[in-house]
Amino acid sequence: MRIPRARMVASTVAATAALAMIPAIAFAQPSHPLTAATSSATSHTTSGSAVPADSLRALGAKVGLRIGTAVNADELASSSTYDSITAQQFSTVTAENVMKWDTIEPEQGQYNYAPADKLIAFAEAHGQLVRGHNLVWENQQPAWFTAESASLSADQVKAILKQHVISEVSHFKGKIWQWDVVNEPFNEDGSFVNNIWYQKLGAAYITDAFIWAHQADPKAKLFLNDYNLEYTGTKSNAALSFVQQLKAKHVPINGVGFETHLDTQYGQPDLLNNLQRFAAAGFDVAITEADVRTTLPVTAVEQTAQNADYSLSLQACLQVSRCISYTVWGFDDQFSWVPSTFAGEGAADIYNDFQPKPQYTTLQQDLELATGSAARSRY
Repeated sequence: MRIPRARMVASTVAATAALAMIPAIAFAQPSHPLTAATSSATSHTTSGSAVPADSLRALGAKVGLRIGTAVNADELASSSTYDSITAQQFSTVTAENVMKWDTIEPEQGQYNYAPADKLIAFAEAHGQLVRGHNLVWENQQPAWFTAESASLSADQVKAILKQHVISEVSHFKGKIWQWDVVNEPFNEDGSFVNNIWYQKLGAAYITDAFIWAHQADPKAKLFLNDYNLEYTGTKSNAALSFVQQLKAKHVPINGVGFETHLDTQYGQPDLLNNLQRFAAAGFDVAITEADVRTTLPVTAVEQTAQNADYSLSLQACLQVSRCISYTVWGFDDQFSWVPSTFAGEGAADIYNDFQPKPQYTTLQQDLELATGSAARSRY
């Protein structure tokens, strides 16, 4: 089970539930299946499973946008349906948990790369790129480190962090498209989270992590990833200012990830504005963990609001040429982190019991409509 990362701030703006539900559209099957392994629409079959022309993957490729999902590695190879949907619908995959430090190094100096290697092998077999998630975070640290971290000196903490970042990135060198190097470093008031790294090393730990990751794999795109950057305010302002400072110092940071965990009880964020201003500052941007939770049971009003929020997030990404990927945080409600974290809420994903929901159709239609515009290279 994934430790929650979204702690959304309430808004006084009501959800835009009055929007009309977007109807389903039928698309013809292709004579030559599509791959998103490259930016061009070329024919491809993923391990014998053709990519449908109306899949999110195929439609995204037509407009130069990679569509991804977080992957529950335990389900790979244990469910043929899970595997098929993951392969056919998505051109990128994110490790939900198996690249986090507690899994990678459960005992100091003893590495467990097998689950992540399995995910990478799946991606390679199906022409997909991989988002590495994540290298530095205050949660899901190995027990051996948390037990002793408070008693360690700053130099010792720095040495352990350096060893972790360089070891993991080196192991996956050449196999990761984007790394979430530092995950959720900001509080809502724009200050830095007072985690062990900040306590011992100050904000320099962020700079160091990017430098080490770049040294280990110079070709990987390196991201800072956080939640609630979708809203213009103290937190997103602080994040923008900080990454601009890193860039000015020639720190090798390539992009900023917007988690985009939304909730129908809050107002829609001004996501487009925020994507644009980070992109204008010279950064790639990505929607990295999209889902839209709501109060259960789902009413027609809430369903319409969920559709609207999914549409808003995808359309914002489509309008920003430097938005290079759109990733849902898992595609099926049966594996969602939301119900165990937010009592009485759920239905956050685009499938349920492996059946596409109206949220899926909303994304499908938005991508289809976007094919009428000139495709931009985002790769």
